[in-house]
This record gives sequence, structure tokens and C-alpha cells, in this order.
Amino acid sequence: MKISILGAGSMGSGIAQVAAQSGHQVVLADTKQDQLEKAKSSLEKIMGKLVEKGKMTAEEAKTIQNRINYSIDINDFEGSGLVIEAIVENLDIKKQVFEQFESIVHDDCILATNTSSLSVASIAAACKKADRVIGIHFFNPAPLMPLVEIIPAVQTSAETTKISRDLIDSWGKVTVLAKDTPGFIVNRVARPFYGEALRIYEEGVADFATIDWAMTELGEFRMGPFTLMDYIGNDVNYTVTESVFAAFYYDPRYKPSFTQKRHSEAGWYGRKSGRGYYNYAEGAVLPEPNKDEVLGHKILNRILVMLINEAVDAVFLNIASPEDVDLAMTKGVNYPKGLLKWADEIGLEKVLADLETLHHEYGEDRYRPSVLLRRMVREKKNFFELA
Repeated sequence: MKISILGAGSMGSGIAQVAAQSGHQVVLADTKQDQLEKAKSSLEKIMGKLVEKGKMTAEEAKTIQNRINYSIDINDFEGSGLVIEAIVENLDIKKQVFEQFESIVHDDCILATNTSSLSVASIAAACKKADRVIGIHFFNPAPLMPLVEIIPAVQTSAETTKISRDLIDSWGKVTVLAKDTPGFIVNRVARPFYGEALRIYEEGVADFATIDWAMTELGEFRMGPFTLMDYIGNDVNYTVTESVFAAFYYDPRYKPSFTQKRHSEAGWYGRKSGRGYYNYAEGAVLPEPNKDEVLGHKILNRILVMLINEAVDAVFLNIASPEDVDLAMTKGVNYPKGLLKWADEIGLEKVLADLETLHHEYGEDRYRPSVLLRRMVREKKNFFELA
């Protein structure tokens, strides 16, 4: 099958690499020639490193590179079995390109968007044959991150969903099925990792370094929330937070933070700007955390129960199955364990009690426990059988 990708940024070029390594002829298109050249040069370096490490032979690397055709003309997408759009997160622009796709490819070509938060149904509505449109959301960097969220819109046919999922599975990826709702699984469930950490800081409970220490050393998360936000970019993370907040009709659970807004407004985006929650200038000394384990466990527990509540609600609202929610968080954002499995281990009664304490103390809907969590505690159920 010929695979075509629009957008030669890090995501689009990463998807092109995955498809080419899986044996497909690939067209990688972009409106900017210099971006295509950059993508080609980057792939050559990546392939060179894989050869150096003995992961493949020089001949195999060359074969993979030769499968990718770099183009500034999307008419080269003709004859594709799958087209994946990986461009700017702008609904109007995406709709325009999907209309263009339909004028180029055959009726049996699947049209996929790599959007991380926009409505797949809205994008599909731009097409005459909306049943062949689907969300296929990779995580960056696509060649390394195993998770791919498969998101059928209300218009998507069962056949399109099956063909898409089977294809991505054949590329060696771990796929999860998600309902077409804001943030899908990962970007929805992960919001409290940032939002509650920011809230804890704003209340003066602990500084950035202490919160990060609690989550990495005590919670065994790969990165603390402030280190991760600096890595993602505060401008990007804040924009996503704002869009998710608006998309959920301003549910207080997803309310953005003034701390992050001010950092973004100041140009303190994180690593890419040299300054974020931490100073990345040469010679700058990172602050030392307060390694008080009692404080650390309070921080960890508060963020963790909020994450668990979000994961439970995703199951309650049929966003995804419990298995897919846990798979998504471990394979998509490298959480140390699935949140629902973690909840079973802690005890759903304790999770509910901690959320009810927060809800009572703050009087905010932000801390309302999921209806499903209440039901499961009442019925003495777990998400998974405990060993």
C-alpha cells in the first residue's frame, strides 16, 4: 500500500519513517521545500545512527530511505491507500486540505488526521465520503513511541476503523480505540498532571523542584510536571490546556493556570527559550528540592487521585475501555503503571475518600469524584482482578 503524509515536521517525518520501515512506498509532502530537505537530512542522520548501532545494515537503511519520495505537490498522493495529515492544529486549514485530498485520491483511500485534540467529526464533515475519515494519533517521536490512538468519528465506517487499526498494528505499534472527544485518552487523562501541580505551587504548598522530586522519586514518573512542561514548551502546553477547557464547555476540572499563562506571556517557554519554570542558561544552577517525604507523599497522592479520577471518568463516559486507558497512559506518556491498576492497588475506597476530602475542603466542582468511582466503591468492585 502506498502511504502519503502531509506535513514534514518532526511528527510527519517520523510517521514517514515508520511507514517506510514497514515496507511501504511513502510520499512525504510539505508546502516548504526547505522543510522537506530538513526532513530528508534528519532521516539520513537517524538511519546512520541505526547502522552504527548495528540495528540495520547500510543496505537496509538505504532501501528504507529510497522508499520515501519528498514532494511539494500533493497531487503525488494519487494512488495512495492511506493519507495521513500532520499539519498545524487549525480546524479550518485541516478541512481545506481534506477537501483537496478527496479531489486527488480514489474513493477507497482512507483519509486520516493526526490531530491531538480537534474534532475528527468536524474534519470528516468537509468530505463528501466522510465514512473513510478517521483519527490516527501518533505520539512524538513517532518511530520511538509505541502508542497510537485510533479515533473513529461518528461518520467513520466500521470497515475504515478495522483496516486502519490492523494496518497500524502491522507496523508494530500498540493501538487503542478512543471516542472522538476532546483530548481523546492521553491528552484528556493527563491534564491533572500539569493542572494540579500548578495549583499546588500557586497555593504555596511547594516549589517547582519539590513537586517534580515528589513525582519522580516517590511516584516513579519519568519526568516531573514542571520539567515536562518545560520540555513540551509552556506556549504549546498552555494553548492545549485552553483549548481543552473551552472544548469541555469550561468544566472547572480543566481550568488553566495563571502561572503557566504568565510564563507563556513572558516568553519563558522552557528548554527551547532557555528559561521556563527552570533556568537553562549555561552555568545556571537548578534549585534543590525539599526532600521531606511526608510533604512529598501528600503532593504525589493529590496529583495521583486527580489523575485516577480522570481515568475513571474516561471509562464512565465510554471514551475507552479500562484496558485501553491503562495501555494509553503507560505506552503514550510512560506512566510507571496504569492509573486504573494503580487505583485497584491503592484501594478505590481510599481514592474516593481522598477526592471527597478535597471536594469538601475546596467546595469546587474540580474535585468532584466520578460517578463510576462511587458506584464501584458501593458495589465493592475493582477494575481488574487483583492477584
